[in-house]
Order: sequence, then C-alpha cells, then structure tokens
Amino acid sequence: MKHPLLERAQSAEVRNAKGFKAVAAAMTGESVAADWAAERDGAPRRAESGRKHLVAANKKLAAERKPARDSEHLALALVTRASEGGAALELPEGGAFTALHAGAVLKSAQPDPAAGTEDSNWGAEPIDLLGVGADGRITVAVVRWLAPSATRVQTGDTPLRALLDGLAWTAGVEANRESLTAELAEKTSTAISAAPPALLLIGSYRWWELSRKREAQKGAAWIKELERLAREIGAKLDIPIRYLTLRTPGDPGFSHDTGAPRLDGDPRFEPAFELGADKVRPKAAPSARKKKAAGPAAPVKIEADLSRPVRSYVSSEHFAAGDRVQHAALGLGVVQGSAGLGKVRIQFESREAVLVHDRRA
Repeated sequence: MKHPLLERAQSAEVRNAKGFKAVAAAMTGESVAADWAAERDGAPRRAESGRKHLVAANKKLAAERKPARDSEHLALALVTRASEGGAALELPEGGAFTALHAGAVLKSAQPDPAAGTEDSNWGAEPIDLLGVGADGRITVAVVRWLAPSATRVQTGDTPLRALLDGLAWTAGVEANRESLTAELAEKTSTAISAAPPALLLIGSYRWWELSRKREAQKGAAWIKELERLAREIGAKLDIPIRYLTLRTPGDPGFSHDTGAPRLDGDPRFEPAFELGADKVRPKAAPSARKKKAAGPAAPVKIEADLSRPVRSYVSSEHFAAGDRVQHAALGLGVVQGSAGLGKVRIQFESREAVLVHDRRA
C-alpha cells in the first residue's frame, strides 16, 4: 500500500464528526510511523520530471475572496506578510514560524485512474503552507480557516483528517527533501536543517470552536486522543506536531483591496486547546441527571387531622402537622410542619404562610 495515511484520511470513519474519535483512539505512534514510512516511499518525485515545487499562485484565486477557499486566502496572506518583511510568528511554548510558500506541489504527473491508489501521484494535493522554523526545520502547515461569522464546518473536515493530511505532506516533503530544500533556501536567510519536517495544524478560532461543538463535552475525548498521537508520533518520527489557533483582527481577517489577500492586522498564535481541555469528565448517573432535569420534588401536602379540634392561632401556643388553626386575618388553615426553630408552616385557603409559635409570653 503506497498511501496508507491519505487513504485513511479519505475514509468515511475519519470524515465522520462522531466516528473519527474511535479511529484516533485505535491509532498509535508506532502504527502511524509505519504508515508514514510507506507514504514517504510511495510519494511522487517531482524533481525527476524537471518541475519546480514552489509554483506561482493562481492569480484568479488571489484576486477576490471566495469564502469556500478562505484557507487558501489566509495562507497566501501569511506568505505576503513574510515576503514584505513581517517578523516570524512566535509559537506558544517557544519557537517561531515564517511562512514561505502557499500551495507547494508534490505531484509529478496526473494520476493514472487504472492504477488507483498504487499510483504515486494518487491523492497528492498541494500543501496548504510551507515555511521554516527558528531552528531551520522545514515546517508543513495545514490551514483550516473559518471566518468568525461562519456557522458550520465543511462536511467531512475533521481534526483527525487534517492531522493525517499533514502527516502525508511531511512524508512527501521528506521524499523530496533535496529539491525542496534548494527551492526554499532561495526564499529565506535561515539555513534549512536536515531534521525531519515539523507539522503545524493551524485553525481559526471559529474552526476549532465548531469542531468541538460537534462532540459531547466540547470535544474532550478526541482532543485527548489527538494530543496523545502528537506525543507518540513525535517520539517515533522526530516530527514535532502542534495544534494552533491563529488570531487575526477582522472578519474574515484579510482583505483583497490590492488584488491579493492581505492580513487586516498583526496575527498571533495561541494554543488550539486551553489547559485541561482533554480531561473527560464522568457523566452523571441517569437518575441524577433525571432528578436535576425534573427539579426539586414538590412537598407532600399534609391533610387536616379531623380528630383534633380547631384551635385559634396564638403565637405562644405549640402547633403540630395536621392541626387545624383559625387565624383572625387568614382564616382556617392546616399546619404543614416546622419552618425552623420557633416557626411553623400553615396552608390557608389563599396561600401558605410561615408564622411563629411556641413563643413565650
């Protein structure tokens, strides 16, 4: 199998908002490392066909906004910012990222339909964003951008799918390291490291927010699995993986006033998940949830004890549940029980009242 990561990314289970968590739970760093090696070995070698990886952006795409392609617009805007002298973007917990190229191509030819997934070019889509870290690592970035006003995530677009796509791209980058390093070196003054690529999953705040709303407990269970995979894969392949939110002012955060997407203000990275977001809270027992939904039980109404005579209400008297009491203003009532030290609840025809009793003269 040449493309185990890409095939899994396209599977119905991974694309399902409620099913991908179970797939992630079954994956391990060891199993992903084996699939990554197969993906690297089966990747196309574009330089062998005499083609460049860093091709020019589609001018028509860059000219005006198309909301369905906001992720591509944002990637282009980050590259424009860096090319015009923008400082490297600092990453939470250390490190930095400089965007160098959006839409880098790995494909060496059109895939052969007859060969299917055994063709090296099968599923080889352009890389969202390529850059370099402060340590010189080639950095692959998966970009998932939704404007603050967006109401839904694209069907089939789950965080696990983004992770698998990104890992497949890092395998393709490693397979084409020599040619890609030479092309990227022309765009940066940072020396390109020989270390394996780093991987960033960059989402807008709204993309992460809507992704979490699809699952119970704000996505805690799948967050736990994705963070575990990042640790295990990092240990096996020496590929640092980070989940990030990119904040930009405005809606969507970039504009096309100059005929190409440009950021409306300075962007900044934040962690995608707050501390403790991966802690799965135990669900309440069904009886407790039912009781909470129903609210407190209504008090049992005490009926009059007809064997006792009707007594006039006097605050110095002692009254017990079931006593019939005649009050000068409230009329006839039935004692319901104690309301605390020296107080008693009495149900009259018009309302229940709390009155004092046992009060010494």
